[in-house]
This record gives sequence, structure tokens and C-alpha cells, in this order.
Amino acid sequence: MGNSPRSTVLPSMAALQLLCFFFFSLVPDFAAAITRQYTFNITHKNFTRLCHTRSLVTVNGQFPGPRLVAREGDQVLVKVVNHVAENITIHWHGVRQLTTGWADGPAYVTQCPIQTGQAYTYNFTITGQRGTLLWHAHISWLRSSLYGPIIILPKLNESYPFKKPYKEIPILFGEWFNVDPEAVIAQALQTGAGPNVSDAYTINGLPGPLYNCSAKDTYKLKVKPGKTYLLRLINAALNDELFFSIANHTLTVVEADAVYVKPFEADTLLISPGQTTNVLLKTKPHLPNATFYMFAGPYFSGMGSFDNSTTAGVLVYKHPSSNNHLKKLPTLKPTLPPINATGFVANFTKKFRSLANAKFPANVPQTVDRKFFFTVGLGTNPCPKNTTCQGTNNNTKFAASINNVSFVLPSVALLQSYFLWTVNGVFTSDFPQNPTIPFNYTGTPPNNTMVSNGTKAVVLTFNTSVELVMQGTSIVAAESHPLHLHGFNFFVVGQGFGNYDPNKDPSNFNLVDPMERNTAGVPAGGWIAIRFLADNPGVWFMHCHLDVHTSWGLRMAWIVLDGPQPNQKIPPPPSDLPKC
Repeated sequence: MGNSPRSTVLPSMAALQLLCFFFFSLVPDFAAAITRQYTFNITHKNFTRLCHTRSLVTVNGQFPGPRLVAREGDQVLVKVVNHVAENITIHWHGVRQLTTGWADGPAYVTQCPIQTGQAYTYNFTITGQRGTLLWHAHISWLRSSLYGPIIILPKLNESYPFKKPYKEIPILFGEWFNVDPEAVIAQALQTGAGPNVSDAYTINGLPGPLYNCSAKDTYKLKVKPGKTYLLRLINAALNDELFFSIANHTLTVVEADAVYVKPFEADTLLISPGQTTNVLLKTKPHLPNATFYMFAGPYFSGMGSFDNSTTAGVLVYKHPSSNNHLKKLPTLKPTLPPINATGFVANFTKKFRSLANAKFPANVPQTVDRKFFFTVGLGTNPCPKNTTCQGTNNNTKFAASINNVSFVLPSVALLQSYFLWTVNGVFTSDFPQNPTIPFNYTGTPPNNTMVSNGTKAVVLTFNTSVELVMQGTSIVAAESHPLHLHGFNFFVVGQGFGNYDPNKDPSNFNLVDPMERNTAGVPAGGWIAIRFLADNPGVWFMHCHLDVHTSWGLRMAWIVLDGPQPNQKIPPPPSDLPKC
């Protein structure tokens, strides 16, 4: 007798199990990945630092904000509910956002802000990344208090490419203002002056004992002897690159911007705003007869005022006896480099190299489809008629630009207008590929320092390999600019001082194991060359991560067109996308 219909349709249980095994062995990412859901309630809460009490805009009443923890491959859903009067957006700094540009977060670039009483759910998947990143507000200067760590753990059953640490500790650097930073930048944009500087730097929200009225507000890192700790260092400061050092301890750098690096030792680190650095701290084998300060203080290469102060935390070895023993111990201090130690910074940044091995390759574009040369720096705008300004003189306001275009944020979101083809009057796609008027970029500045103002973007076809040289200028002042590119990691293939030489400098490019990151400093009076593959469709912001320079216009947008495959296209906007 032949098979019954049922037996021909249904395979045996053994066959089903075999089929399942093959399916899940082909798609291990999906099998292990989960969806993680968070709710970020944006609320006001009073905090007191330096004997000044301020109402801060916070996530869930926390300052700094809560940790966002996920594994590589996980889907993340963050519902942001705005309970305050200010407009809000949140950016997931360094997350690749492959085809999820609607979740990237910069106001008026990928979304309109979340208004009072409204909510928006950011929905993205963490693909091919593991390590430390950060989230922060991406509108005006609200990230001064709206920031927190993103901790991406390796996939289940995957290990670090270094010995598993005894404990992992996020350390976030920030800035404290005794007055509302929103008032600070509003006043600066009105007068054209440089903004008032912060009143303190902070470690995990605490200024430390070197500031007035702050001995009780000191971060203490308690450790045991003979252990290895992973410190997840994050610079969430608004306007300052920071040196960091722990007295009598050497740190081993193992990762930056959620990319593993060839490990190297350093007594002092430099971390720019938006950058992260994971370091291994090996504690001393026996209880030392001391406690140890950890200092963070500014690297500043320009002109004008800056917060010239130092935040201190304390590294404390846990003592089995009573706490009275601690009071007798001396506290040793580290020595930070001079404030304008540009040579130290250049040497330090050159130490970063990708692992570039079989498991963690460095996929540097070896050939280039399009080359760009961008000047980045300061400039001026004319003072409005019948007013006095406080820029370089009474008749100017400070400005900043890329290729002399000071970017004006539109009143609607660029991504939405691009997706709906309503671009007329919103932006133009004629951003200059090179400076319109070449000059001696790092020499004596030209007499005319005025910038042009506009909302211009560069359009790239999908999978274009890009080489971009960013050249610092000496207009107003030569200073370091940490440039952040949304939606991509890039490889820093070269850097140098003076004017970039297109005939000589490319021969020294590192195309084997260059550092891969999302934020890199254009040196004061120098240049960096980066390469990236435009494999992520959408509208992607690029800007200086010193917020004062962003506010002055040192920003632009890249538009990457859709690719041919369904997974290479921007999906329609989510139904809860905020409206302008």
C-alpha cells in the first residue's frame, strides 16, 4: 500500500530536528539575539554640585543617565517619552544604524524633535559591533546632562581578545555648569561671542575634591589587589578634549569606539568628546600604603577661554581592616601633560592600530571611487545691522565651517524631505568637494574670514569607496577638531601637521591596520585622511563634536543613495516619527 497523504506531507521527527539543526547552524546570530526594551522618561530633577543647585534635564531622574546594555546582534527598542518643555532627540553615538537612519537621532537631520508630551521609539539592531559607545541628546546643548553609556557585550559564547577582566566599570567624563547651558549657548549665538565655559569637569557626574565645596562629591573606584579591571572610559563633555591618568598605574588600551585595537600601554590617555576607550587596569599585587588620584583635565590648542580645571576621582584599595586606616594613607597625584601638548596628542593617536586579524579584520578600502578635500575651522559672520557683536571685533560673530560652508539646520528633517522627495527649499546637493578658493591653510590667514551659510549635502551612490582629507585651518585660531561621522566607522589612514600634500602624503598612508573609529581629531594646524565605504543608505550627519563649533556651523550631511537589494534601501518612516 502507498504512503498516506499525511505521511507524504509531514516529515519524520528526526528529519524535522535535522532541518532545525541546519537552519540554526546557518543563522546563529538570529538564534542567540534577543530584543531589549528600555523606556527613557525625560524629566527635570534637581542636582547640587559646587554648592549650586540646578534643575537638570535627565533620563529617568539619573545624572549621568542609565546604562543601555545589549549583546552584539540584539535588537534595541528605546521608548523616549518627553515630560519637559524642551524639544528632545537622542543619538546612539557610534551605532552603525544599518538602514535604520530613522533611529539615528540628530535633530532636523534624521528626525524632527520629540515635543512636550510626545513619545518616539528608537528601533535599531546592533550589527557587527561590540564594546563601549554612548548615547546622548542631539539637539542644542542638552547633552550636557542627557548622556549615558552603551555597553555592547560580545555574542553569547564569544570572548574578548584579551583575558576576561575581574570587573567592568563605566567611567564617564562630563561638564558641569552652574547655570543652564541652554542660556549659555543662546547668549553666545546672540552676541556672536565665545560662550561662557563650564564650571567643572566631572567623573560619573561628580567634580571631586579639587573644586570648591566638592570633597563629598568625589567618585571612588574601589579595587582589590592583584586583579584586572576593564574601565570603559567615555568622554561626554560638551566642549573639551581630556587627558586622563591614574597615579602610579599604567593602563593597557584594548579598544576604542567599540573597535578592538592592538593592545598598548599608556600612563596618560587623551579622549575627545564622543570618543570611548576601553583600558585594562592591573591593580598592584599587594595592598599599597597609599590611595591614588585619577585626574581628567583639558587639552586645549586654540585661542580664547576654556575651563582650565581638573576633575579628580580616587582609586582606593579595599582594606580588610577598618576605614580609619584609609585616613592615614597619603594620596598620590598623577601628572597630566601641559594643556597645549599637541605633540603628545599626535604621538598618542598614532599608537592606535586595528587588530586586523582573521576574526577582526580591518576592511580598509584599497581603491577609492571618490576623493574629497574639506577644510575645517573657524571663521566669522557679519554682525546684524545696528547691533554690536563680540566676535573677532565689534562687527563680527564667531562662526565655523567645512569648506567655508557654515551649515544651517533646516526647519524640517533632511531624511524625511529626502525620502519623500520634498527637497526644494530644504537643502541642496552641491556641497563643494574641495575648497572653492584654495589658500595657505595653516599659514597666515586670509584677510576675508567670512563664511557662507547654507544647507548643503554631498550625494554618494551606494557602496562608493570614499577618501576624505580633513585639513585644519589657522583662520581665527588653529585648533583641534574631533570630527564625528554618523552611520559609519571610518579608517584613519594618515595624519600630519601643516598643509596636506596630495603628491607626497598618500605614500605614507597605512592601508593595512589603521585605526577604525567614529570620531577622530583633526590635529591643530594639521590634517587627517580617512577612508570609508558608503554601504549604509540614508542621510548622515558629520560634525565637530565640540558643541560650540557645531552650534557655529561646523557640520554637514552625506546622502547615501539606496542600493539594488531590498536590505540596501531605507524603509519607510515609522508611524510614530515626530513631526516638526
